[in-house]
Amino acid sequence: MLITGASAGIGAALAREYASRGWDIIATARRADKLRELADELSAANGTHVHVVTADLMEDGAVDAVLADIERAGLRVDGLINNAGYGHPGTYLDSAWEDHERFNRLMVGVPAEATRKVLPGMVERGFGRIMHVASLAGHMPGSNGHTLYAAVKAYLIKFAESLHAELDGTGVHVSALCPGFTITEFHDVNGTRDGINALPGIMKMSAADCAKQGADALEANRDVFISGGFNRFLARLNRTLPSAVGKKLMKSGAMAYRNTDEATIREATARARAGMGGRT
Repeated sequence: MLITGASAGIGAALAREYASRGWDIIATARRADKLRELADELSAANGTHVHVVTADLMEDGAVDAVLADIERAGLRVDGLINNAGYGHPGTYLDSAWEDHERFNRLMVGVPAEATRKVLPGMVERGFGRIMHVASLAGHMPGSNGHTLYAAVKAYLIKFAESLHAELDGTGVHVSALCPGFTITEFHDVNGTRDGINALPGIMKMSAADCAKQGADALEANRDVFISGGFNRFLARLNRTLPSAVGKKLMKSGAMAYRNTDEATIREATARARAGMGGRT
């Protein structure tokens, strides 16, 4: 199982989950020390073979470089989890185009490219697993500070739905995992930890629970899966409410967990550029 952004958060939780199910893991992210810690942990806990590939997927040619490393190691990709990502704080005009371009590259370009390049082998072998880690945000109205985040997550959901339909009967399962508020370092990076901590417990989930539910959904070949009963309720509620009401509710609540503070935006942008931010 090739997992991008595997060094922490939901990516690391998915690595643990699939290792417990007998999968060997190919873990890629930018932080080599975190990947080595994860590899040692999984090897000790499950006897899992973990191949580590340190890479910055925002760089040109990064996907090809990762796949070439895997091929040199004599490994093949039977499963792919497109998880790498981060939440860029602030509104659309708070950041330069170059920052948005990097964001789109990682969140949209990399999943599409990686999927296209590993998929032929899966179809040929009659077996494969592909998961896009999307978000509940992809099912909700856009709001202040969600400008590109919600958009790219909606893209991943539609991508999974369409690919699932195309691959029916091939033995390749495709699923978009849509977490709600999942407790990871993701919220420390983008400056929203206080807002997340203040939410009621029913609205939050551990990364381990999210990973287990997501893996079960992928094995069941569910094209789109929202983790957590309360999150599924919110998505259904959004579909039934008048559009204007849904947008108003989203706008009123969004600022509790989205950060538009200028100092936080500068710090988060610097982390992303230096390879320290997000789920990777």
